[in-house]
Amino acid sequence: MWLAIRTPHKGTHLAVLFLALACEGFTQTPATKALGTVKSISGNTIVLTPDTGADVSVTIADNARILRTQPGQTDLKSATPISSSDLQVGDRLLARGQTGDKSAIVASTIIVISKGDIAQKQQQERDEWRKGVGGIVKSIDPTAGTIILSNSLLASGKPITVHASPQTQLMRYAPDSVKFDDAKPGTIDQIKPGDQLRARGTKNADGTEFTAQAIVSGSFREIAGTVISTDADASSVSLTDLATKKAVAINVGPETQLHKLPPTMAQMIAFRLKGGALGQQGTAGQGAASGPNGGTQGNAGAGNGSGRGQGNWGGQPGGQNSGAAGGGGWRNGGNGPPDFQQMLSRMPTVTIADLNKGDAVMLVATEGSASGQPMAITVLAGVEPILSAAPPGTSAVMLLSPWNLGAGGDVSAP
Repeated sequence: MWLAIRTPHKGTHLAVLFLALACEGFTQTPATKALGTVKSISGNTIVLTPDTGADVSVTIADNARILRTQPGQTDLKSATPISSSDLQVGDRLLARGQTGDKSAIVASTIIVISKGDIAQKQQQERDEWRKGVGGIVKSIDPTAGTIILSNSLLASGKPITVHASPQTQLMRYAPDSVKFDDAKPGTIDQIKPGDQLRARGTKNADGTEFTAQAIVSGSFREIAGTVISTDADASSVSLTDLATKKAVAINVGPETQLHKLPPTMAQMIAFRLKGGALGQQGTAGQGAASGPNGGTQGNAGAGNGSGRGQGNWGGQPGGQNSGAAGGGGWRNGGNGPPDFQQMLSRMPTVTIADLNKGDAVMLVATEGSASGQPMAITVLAGVEPILSAAPPGTSAVMLLSPWNLGAGGDVSAP
């Protein structure tokens, strides 16, 4: 399971960039500065919303120097002079100048990154995270900068070696938060076996070696269990942990992703875990269960029969004898290991009210803190066949690692 990456719309990397740029080309005269997102523009007056604190009013001086730069730039060499009329609501802006009336800043220098460039950069980073690697940390060598990830049984269980360098950006999730925005800069020494980790960068031909540009990691609770009760008003679920046989209460918040596997998909995954191969024969007859994108999918199983399907879990239609959600449509490019992350994002969503006593679920939650119980990140129901098919001694929640734990538009992740 892995935590999806959410590229922050008010990301700390932008703040660091602006602060680095702010040190370049300014005089030593004491000045006031403000960094934030443009909330409104009226004539030569701008209202900034900082990442923390109250809004700030900025007045653009008549002789102000206004420069636009790109996300990721570390100096002003390629910055472009613009006029105040080019500024837009939603831009990220650093203003520096003198304090005027009512604590407003009279800005003599303004550095801006346009909202369009920010959106483009965020989309690029999201795509890079999606193409990256994820899994559970098996071992780590901080001196060598290598991290071994255990991948899922569905992805053939092949370990991945992640290489980190001094240039690799390291982030660490907060123990009581599901948001990437709350992740803090970390060190490789903080990563430990059992952590969930996601990296973006470049991989070798067979995907076993990965050179990381950025890594995000965290410690999370992974639980496979059965529902004891639900409380929609309190937004919580009580479970019996199948590993410890103890009851555990989990909060469910607005960020929590709740999905339910269709029976056919759960059976297909169970069949795969029992040693079957995706794309083998389905059960006797022709599957006709409706797929999430308007197609149909064949029933998975070990029996004889055609098991036809045209499912579109990952954008690729299946054919005869697919018997696995219309063939390898949720595989990476149709040739790589199954992309369970992509598949999960297409699963039907459910609510707490849809969970019944005795239902089997697999979930990932924060560690929780002394002041509160763990918060669920992802809850996956409809997993009875998967838990039954788990090989002896295998942790059920490790079967499908890495999970996409917070997809939506922010992967994201994130």
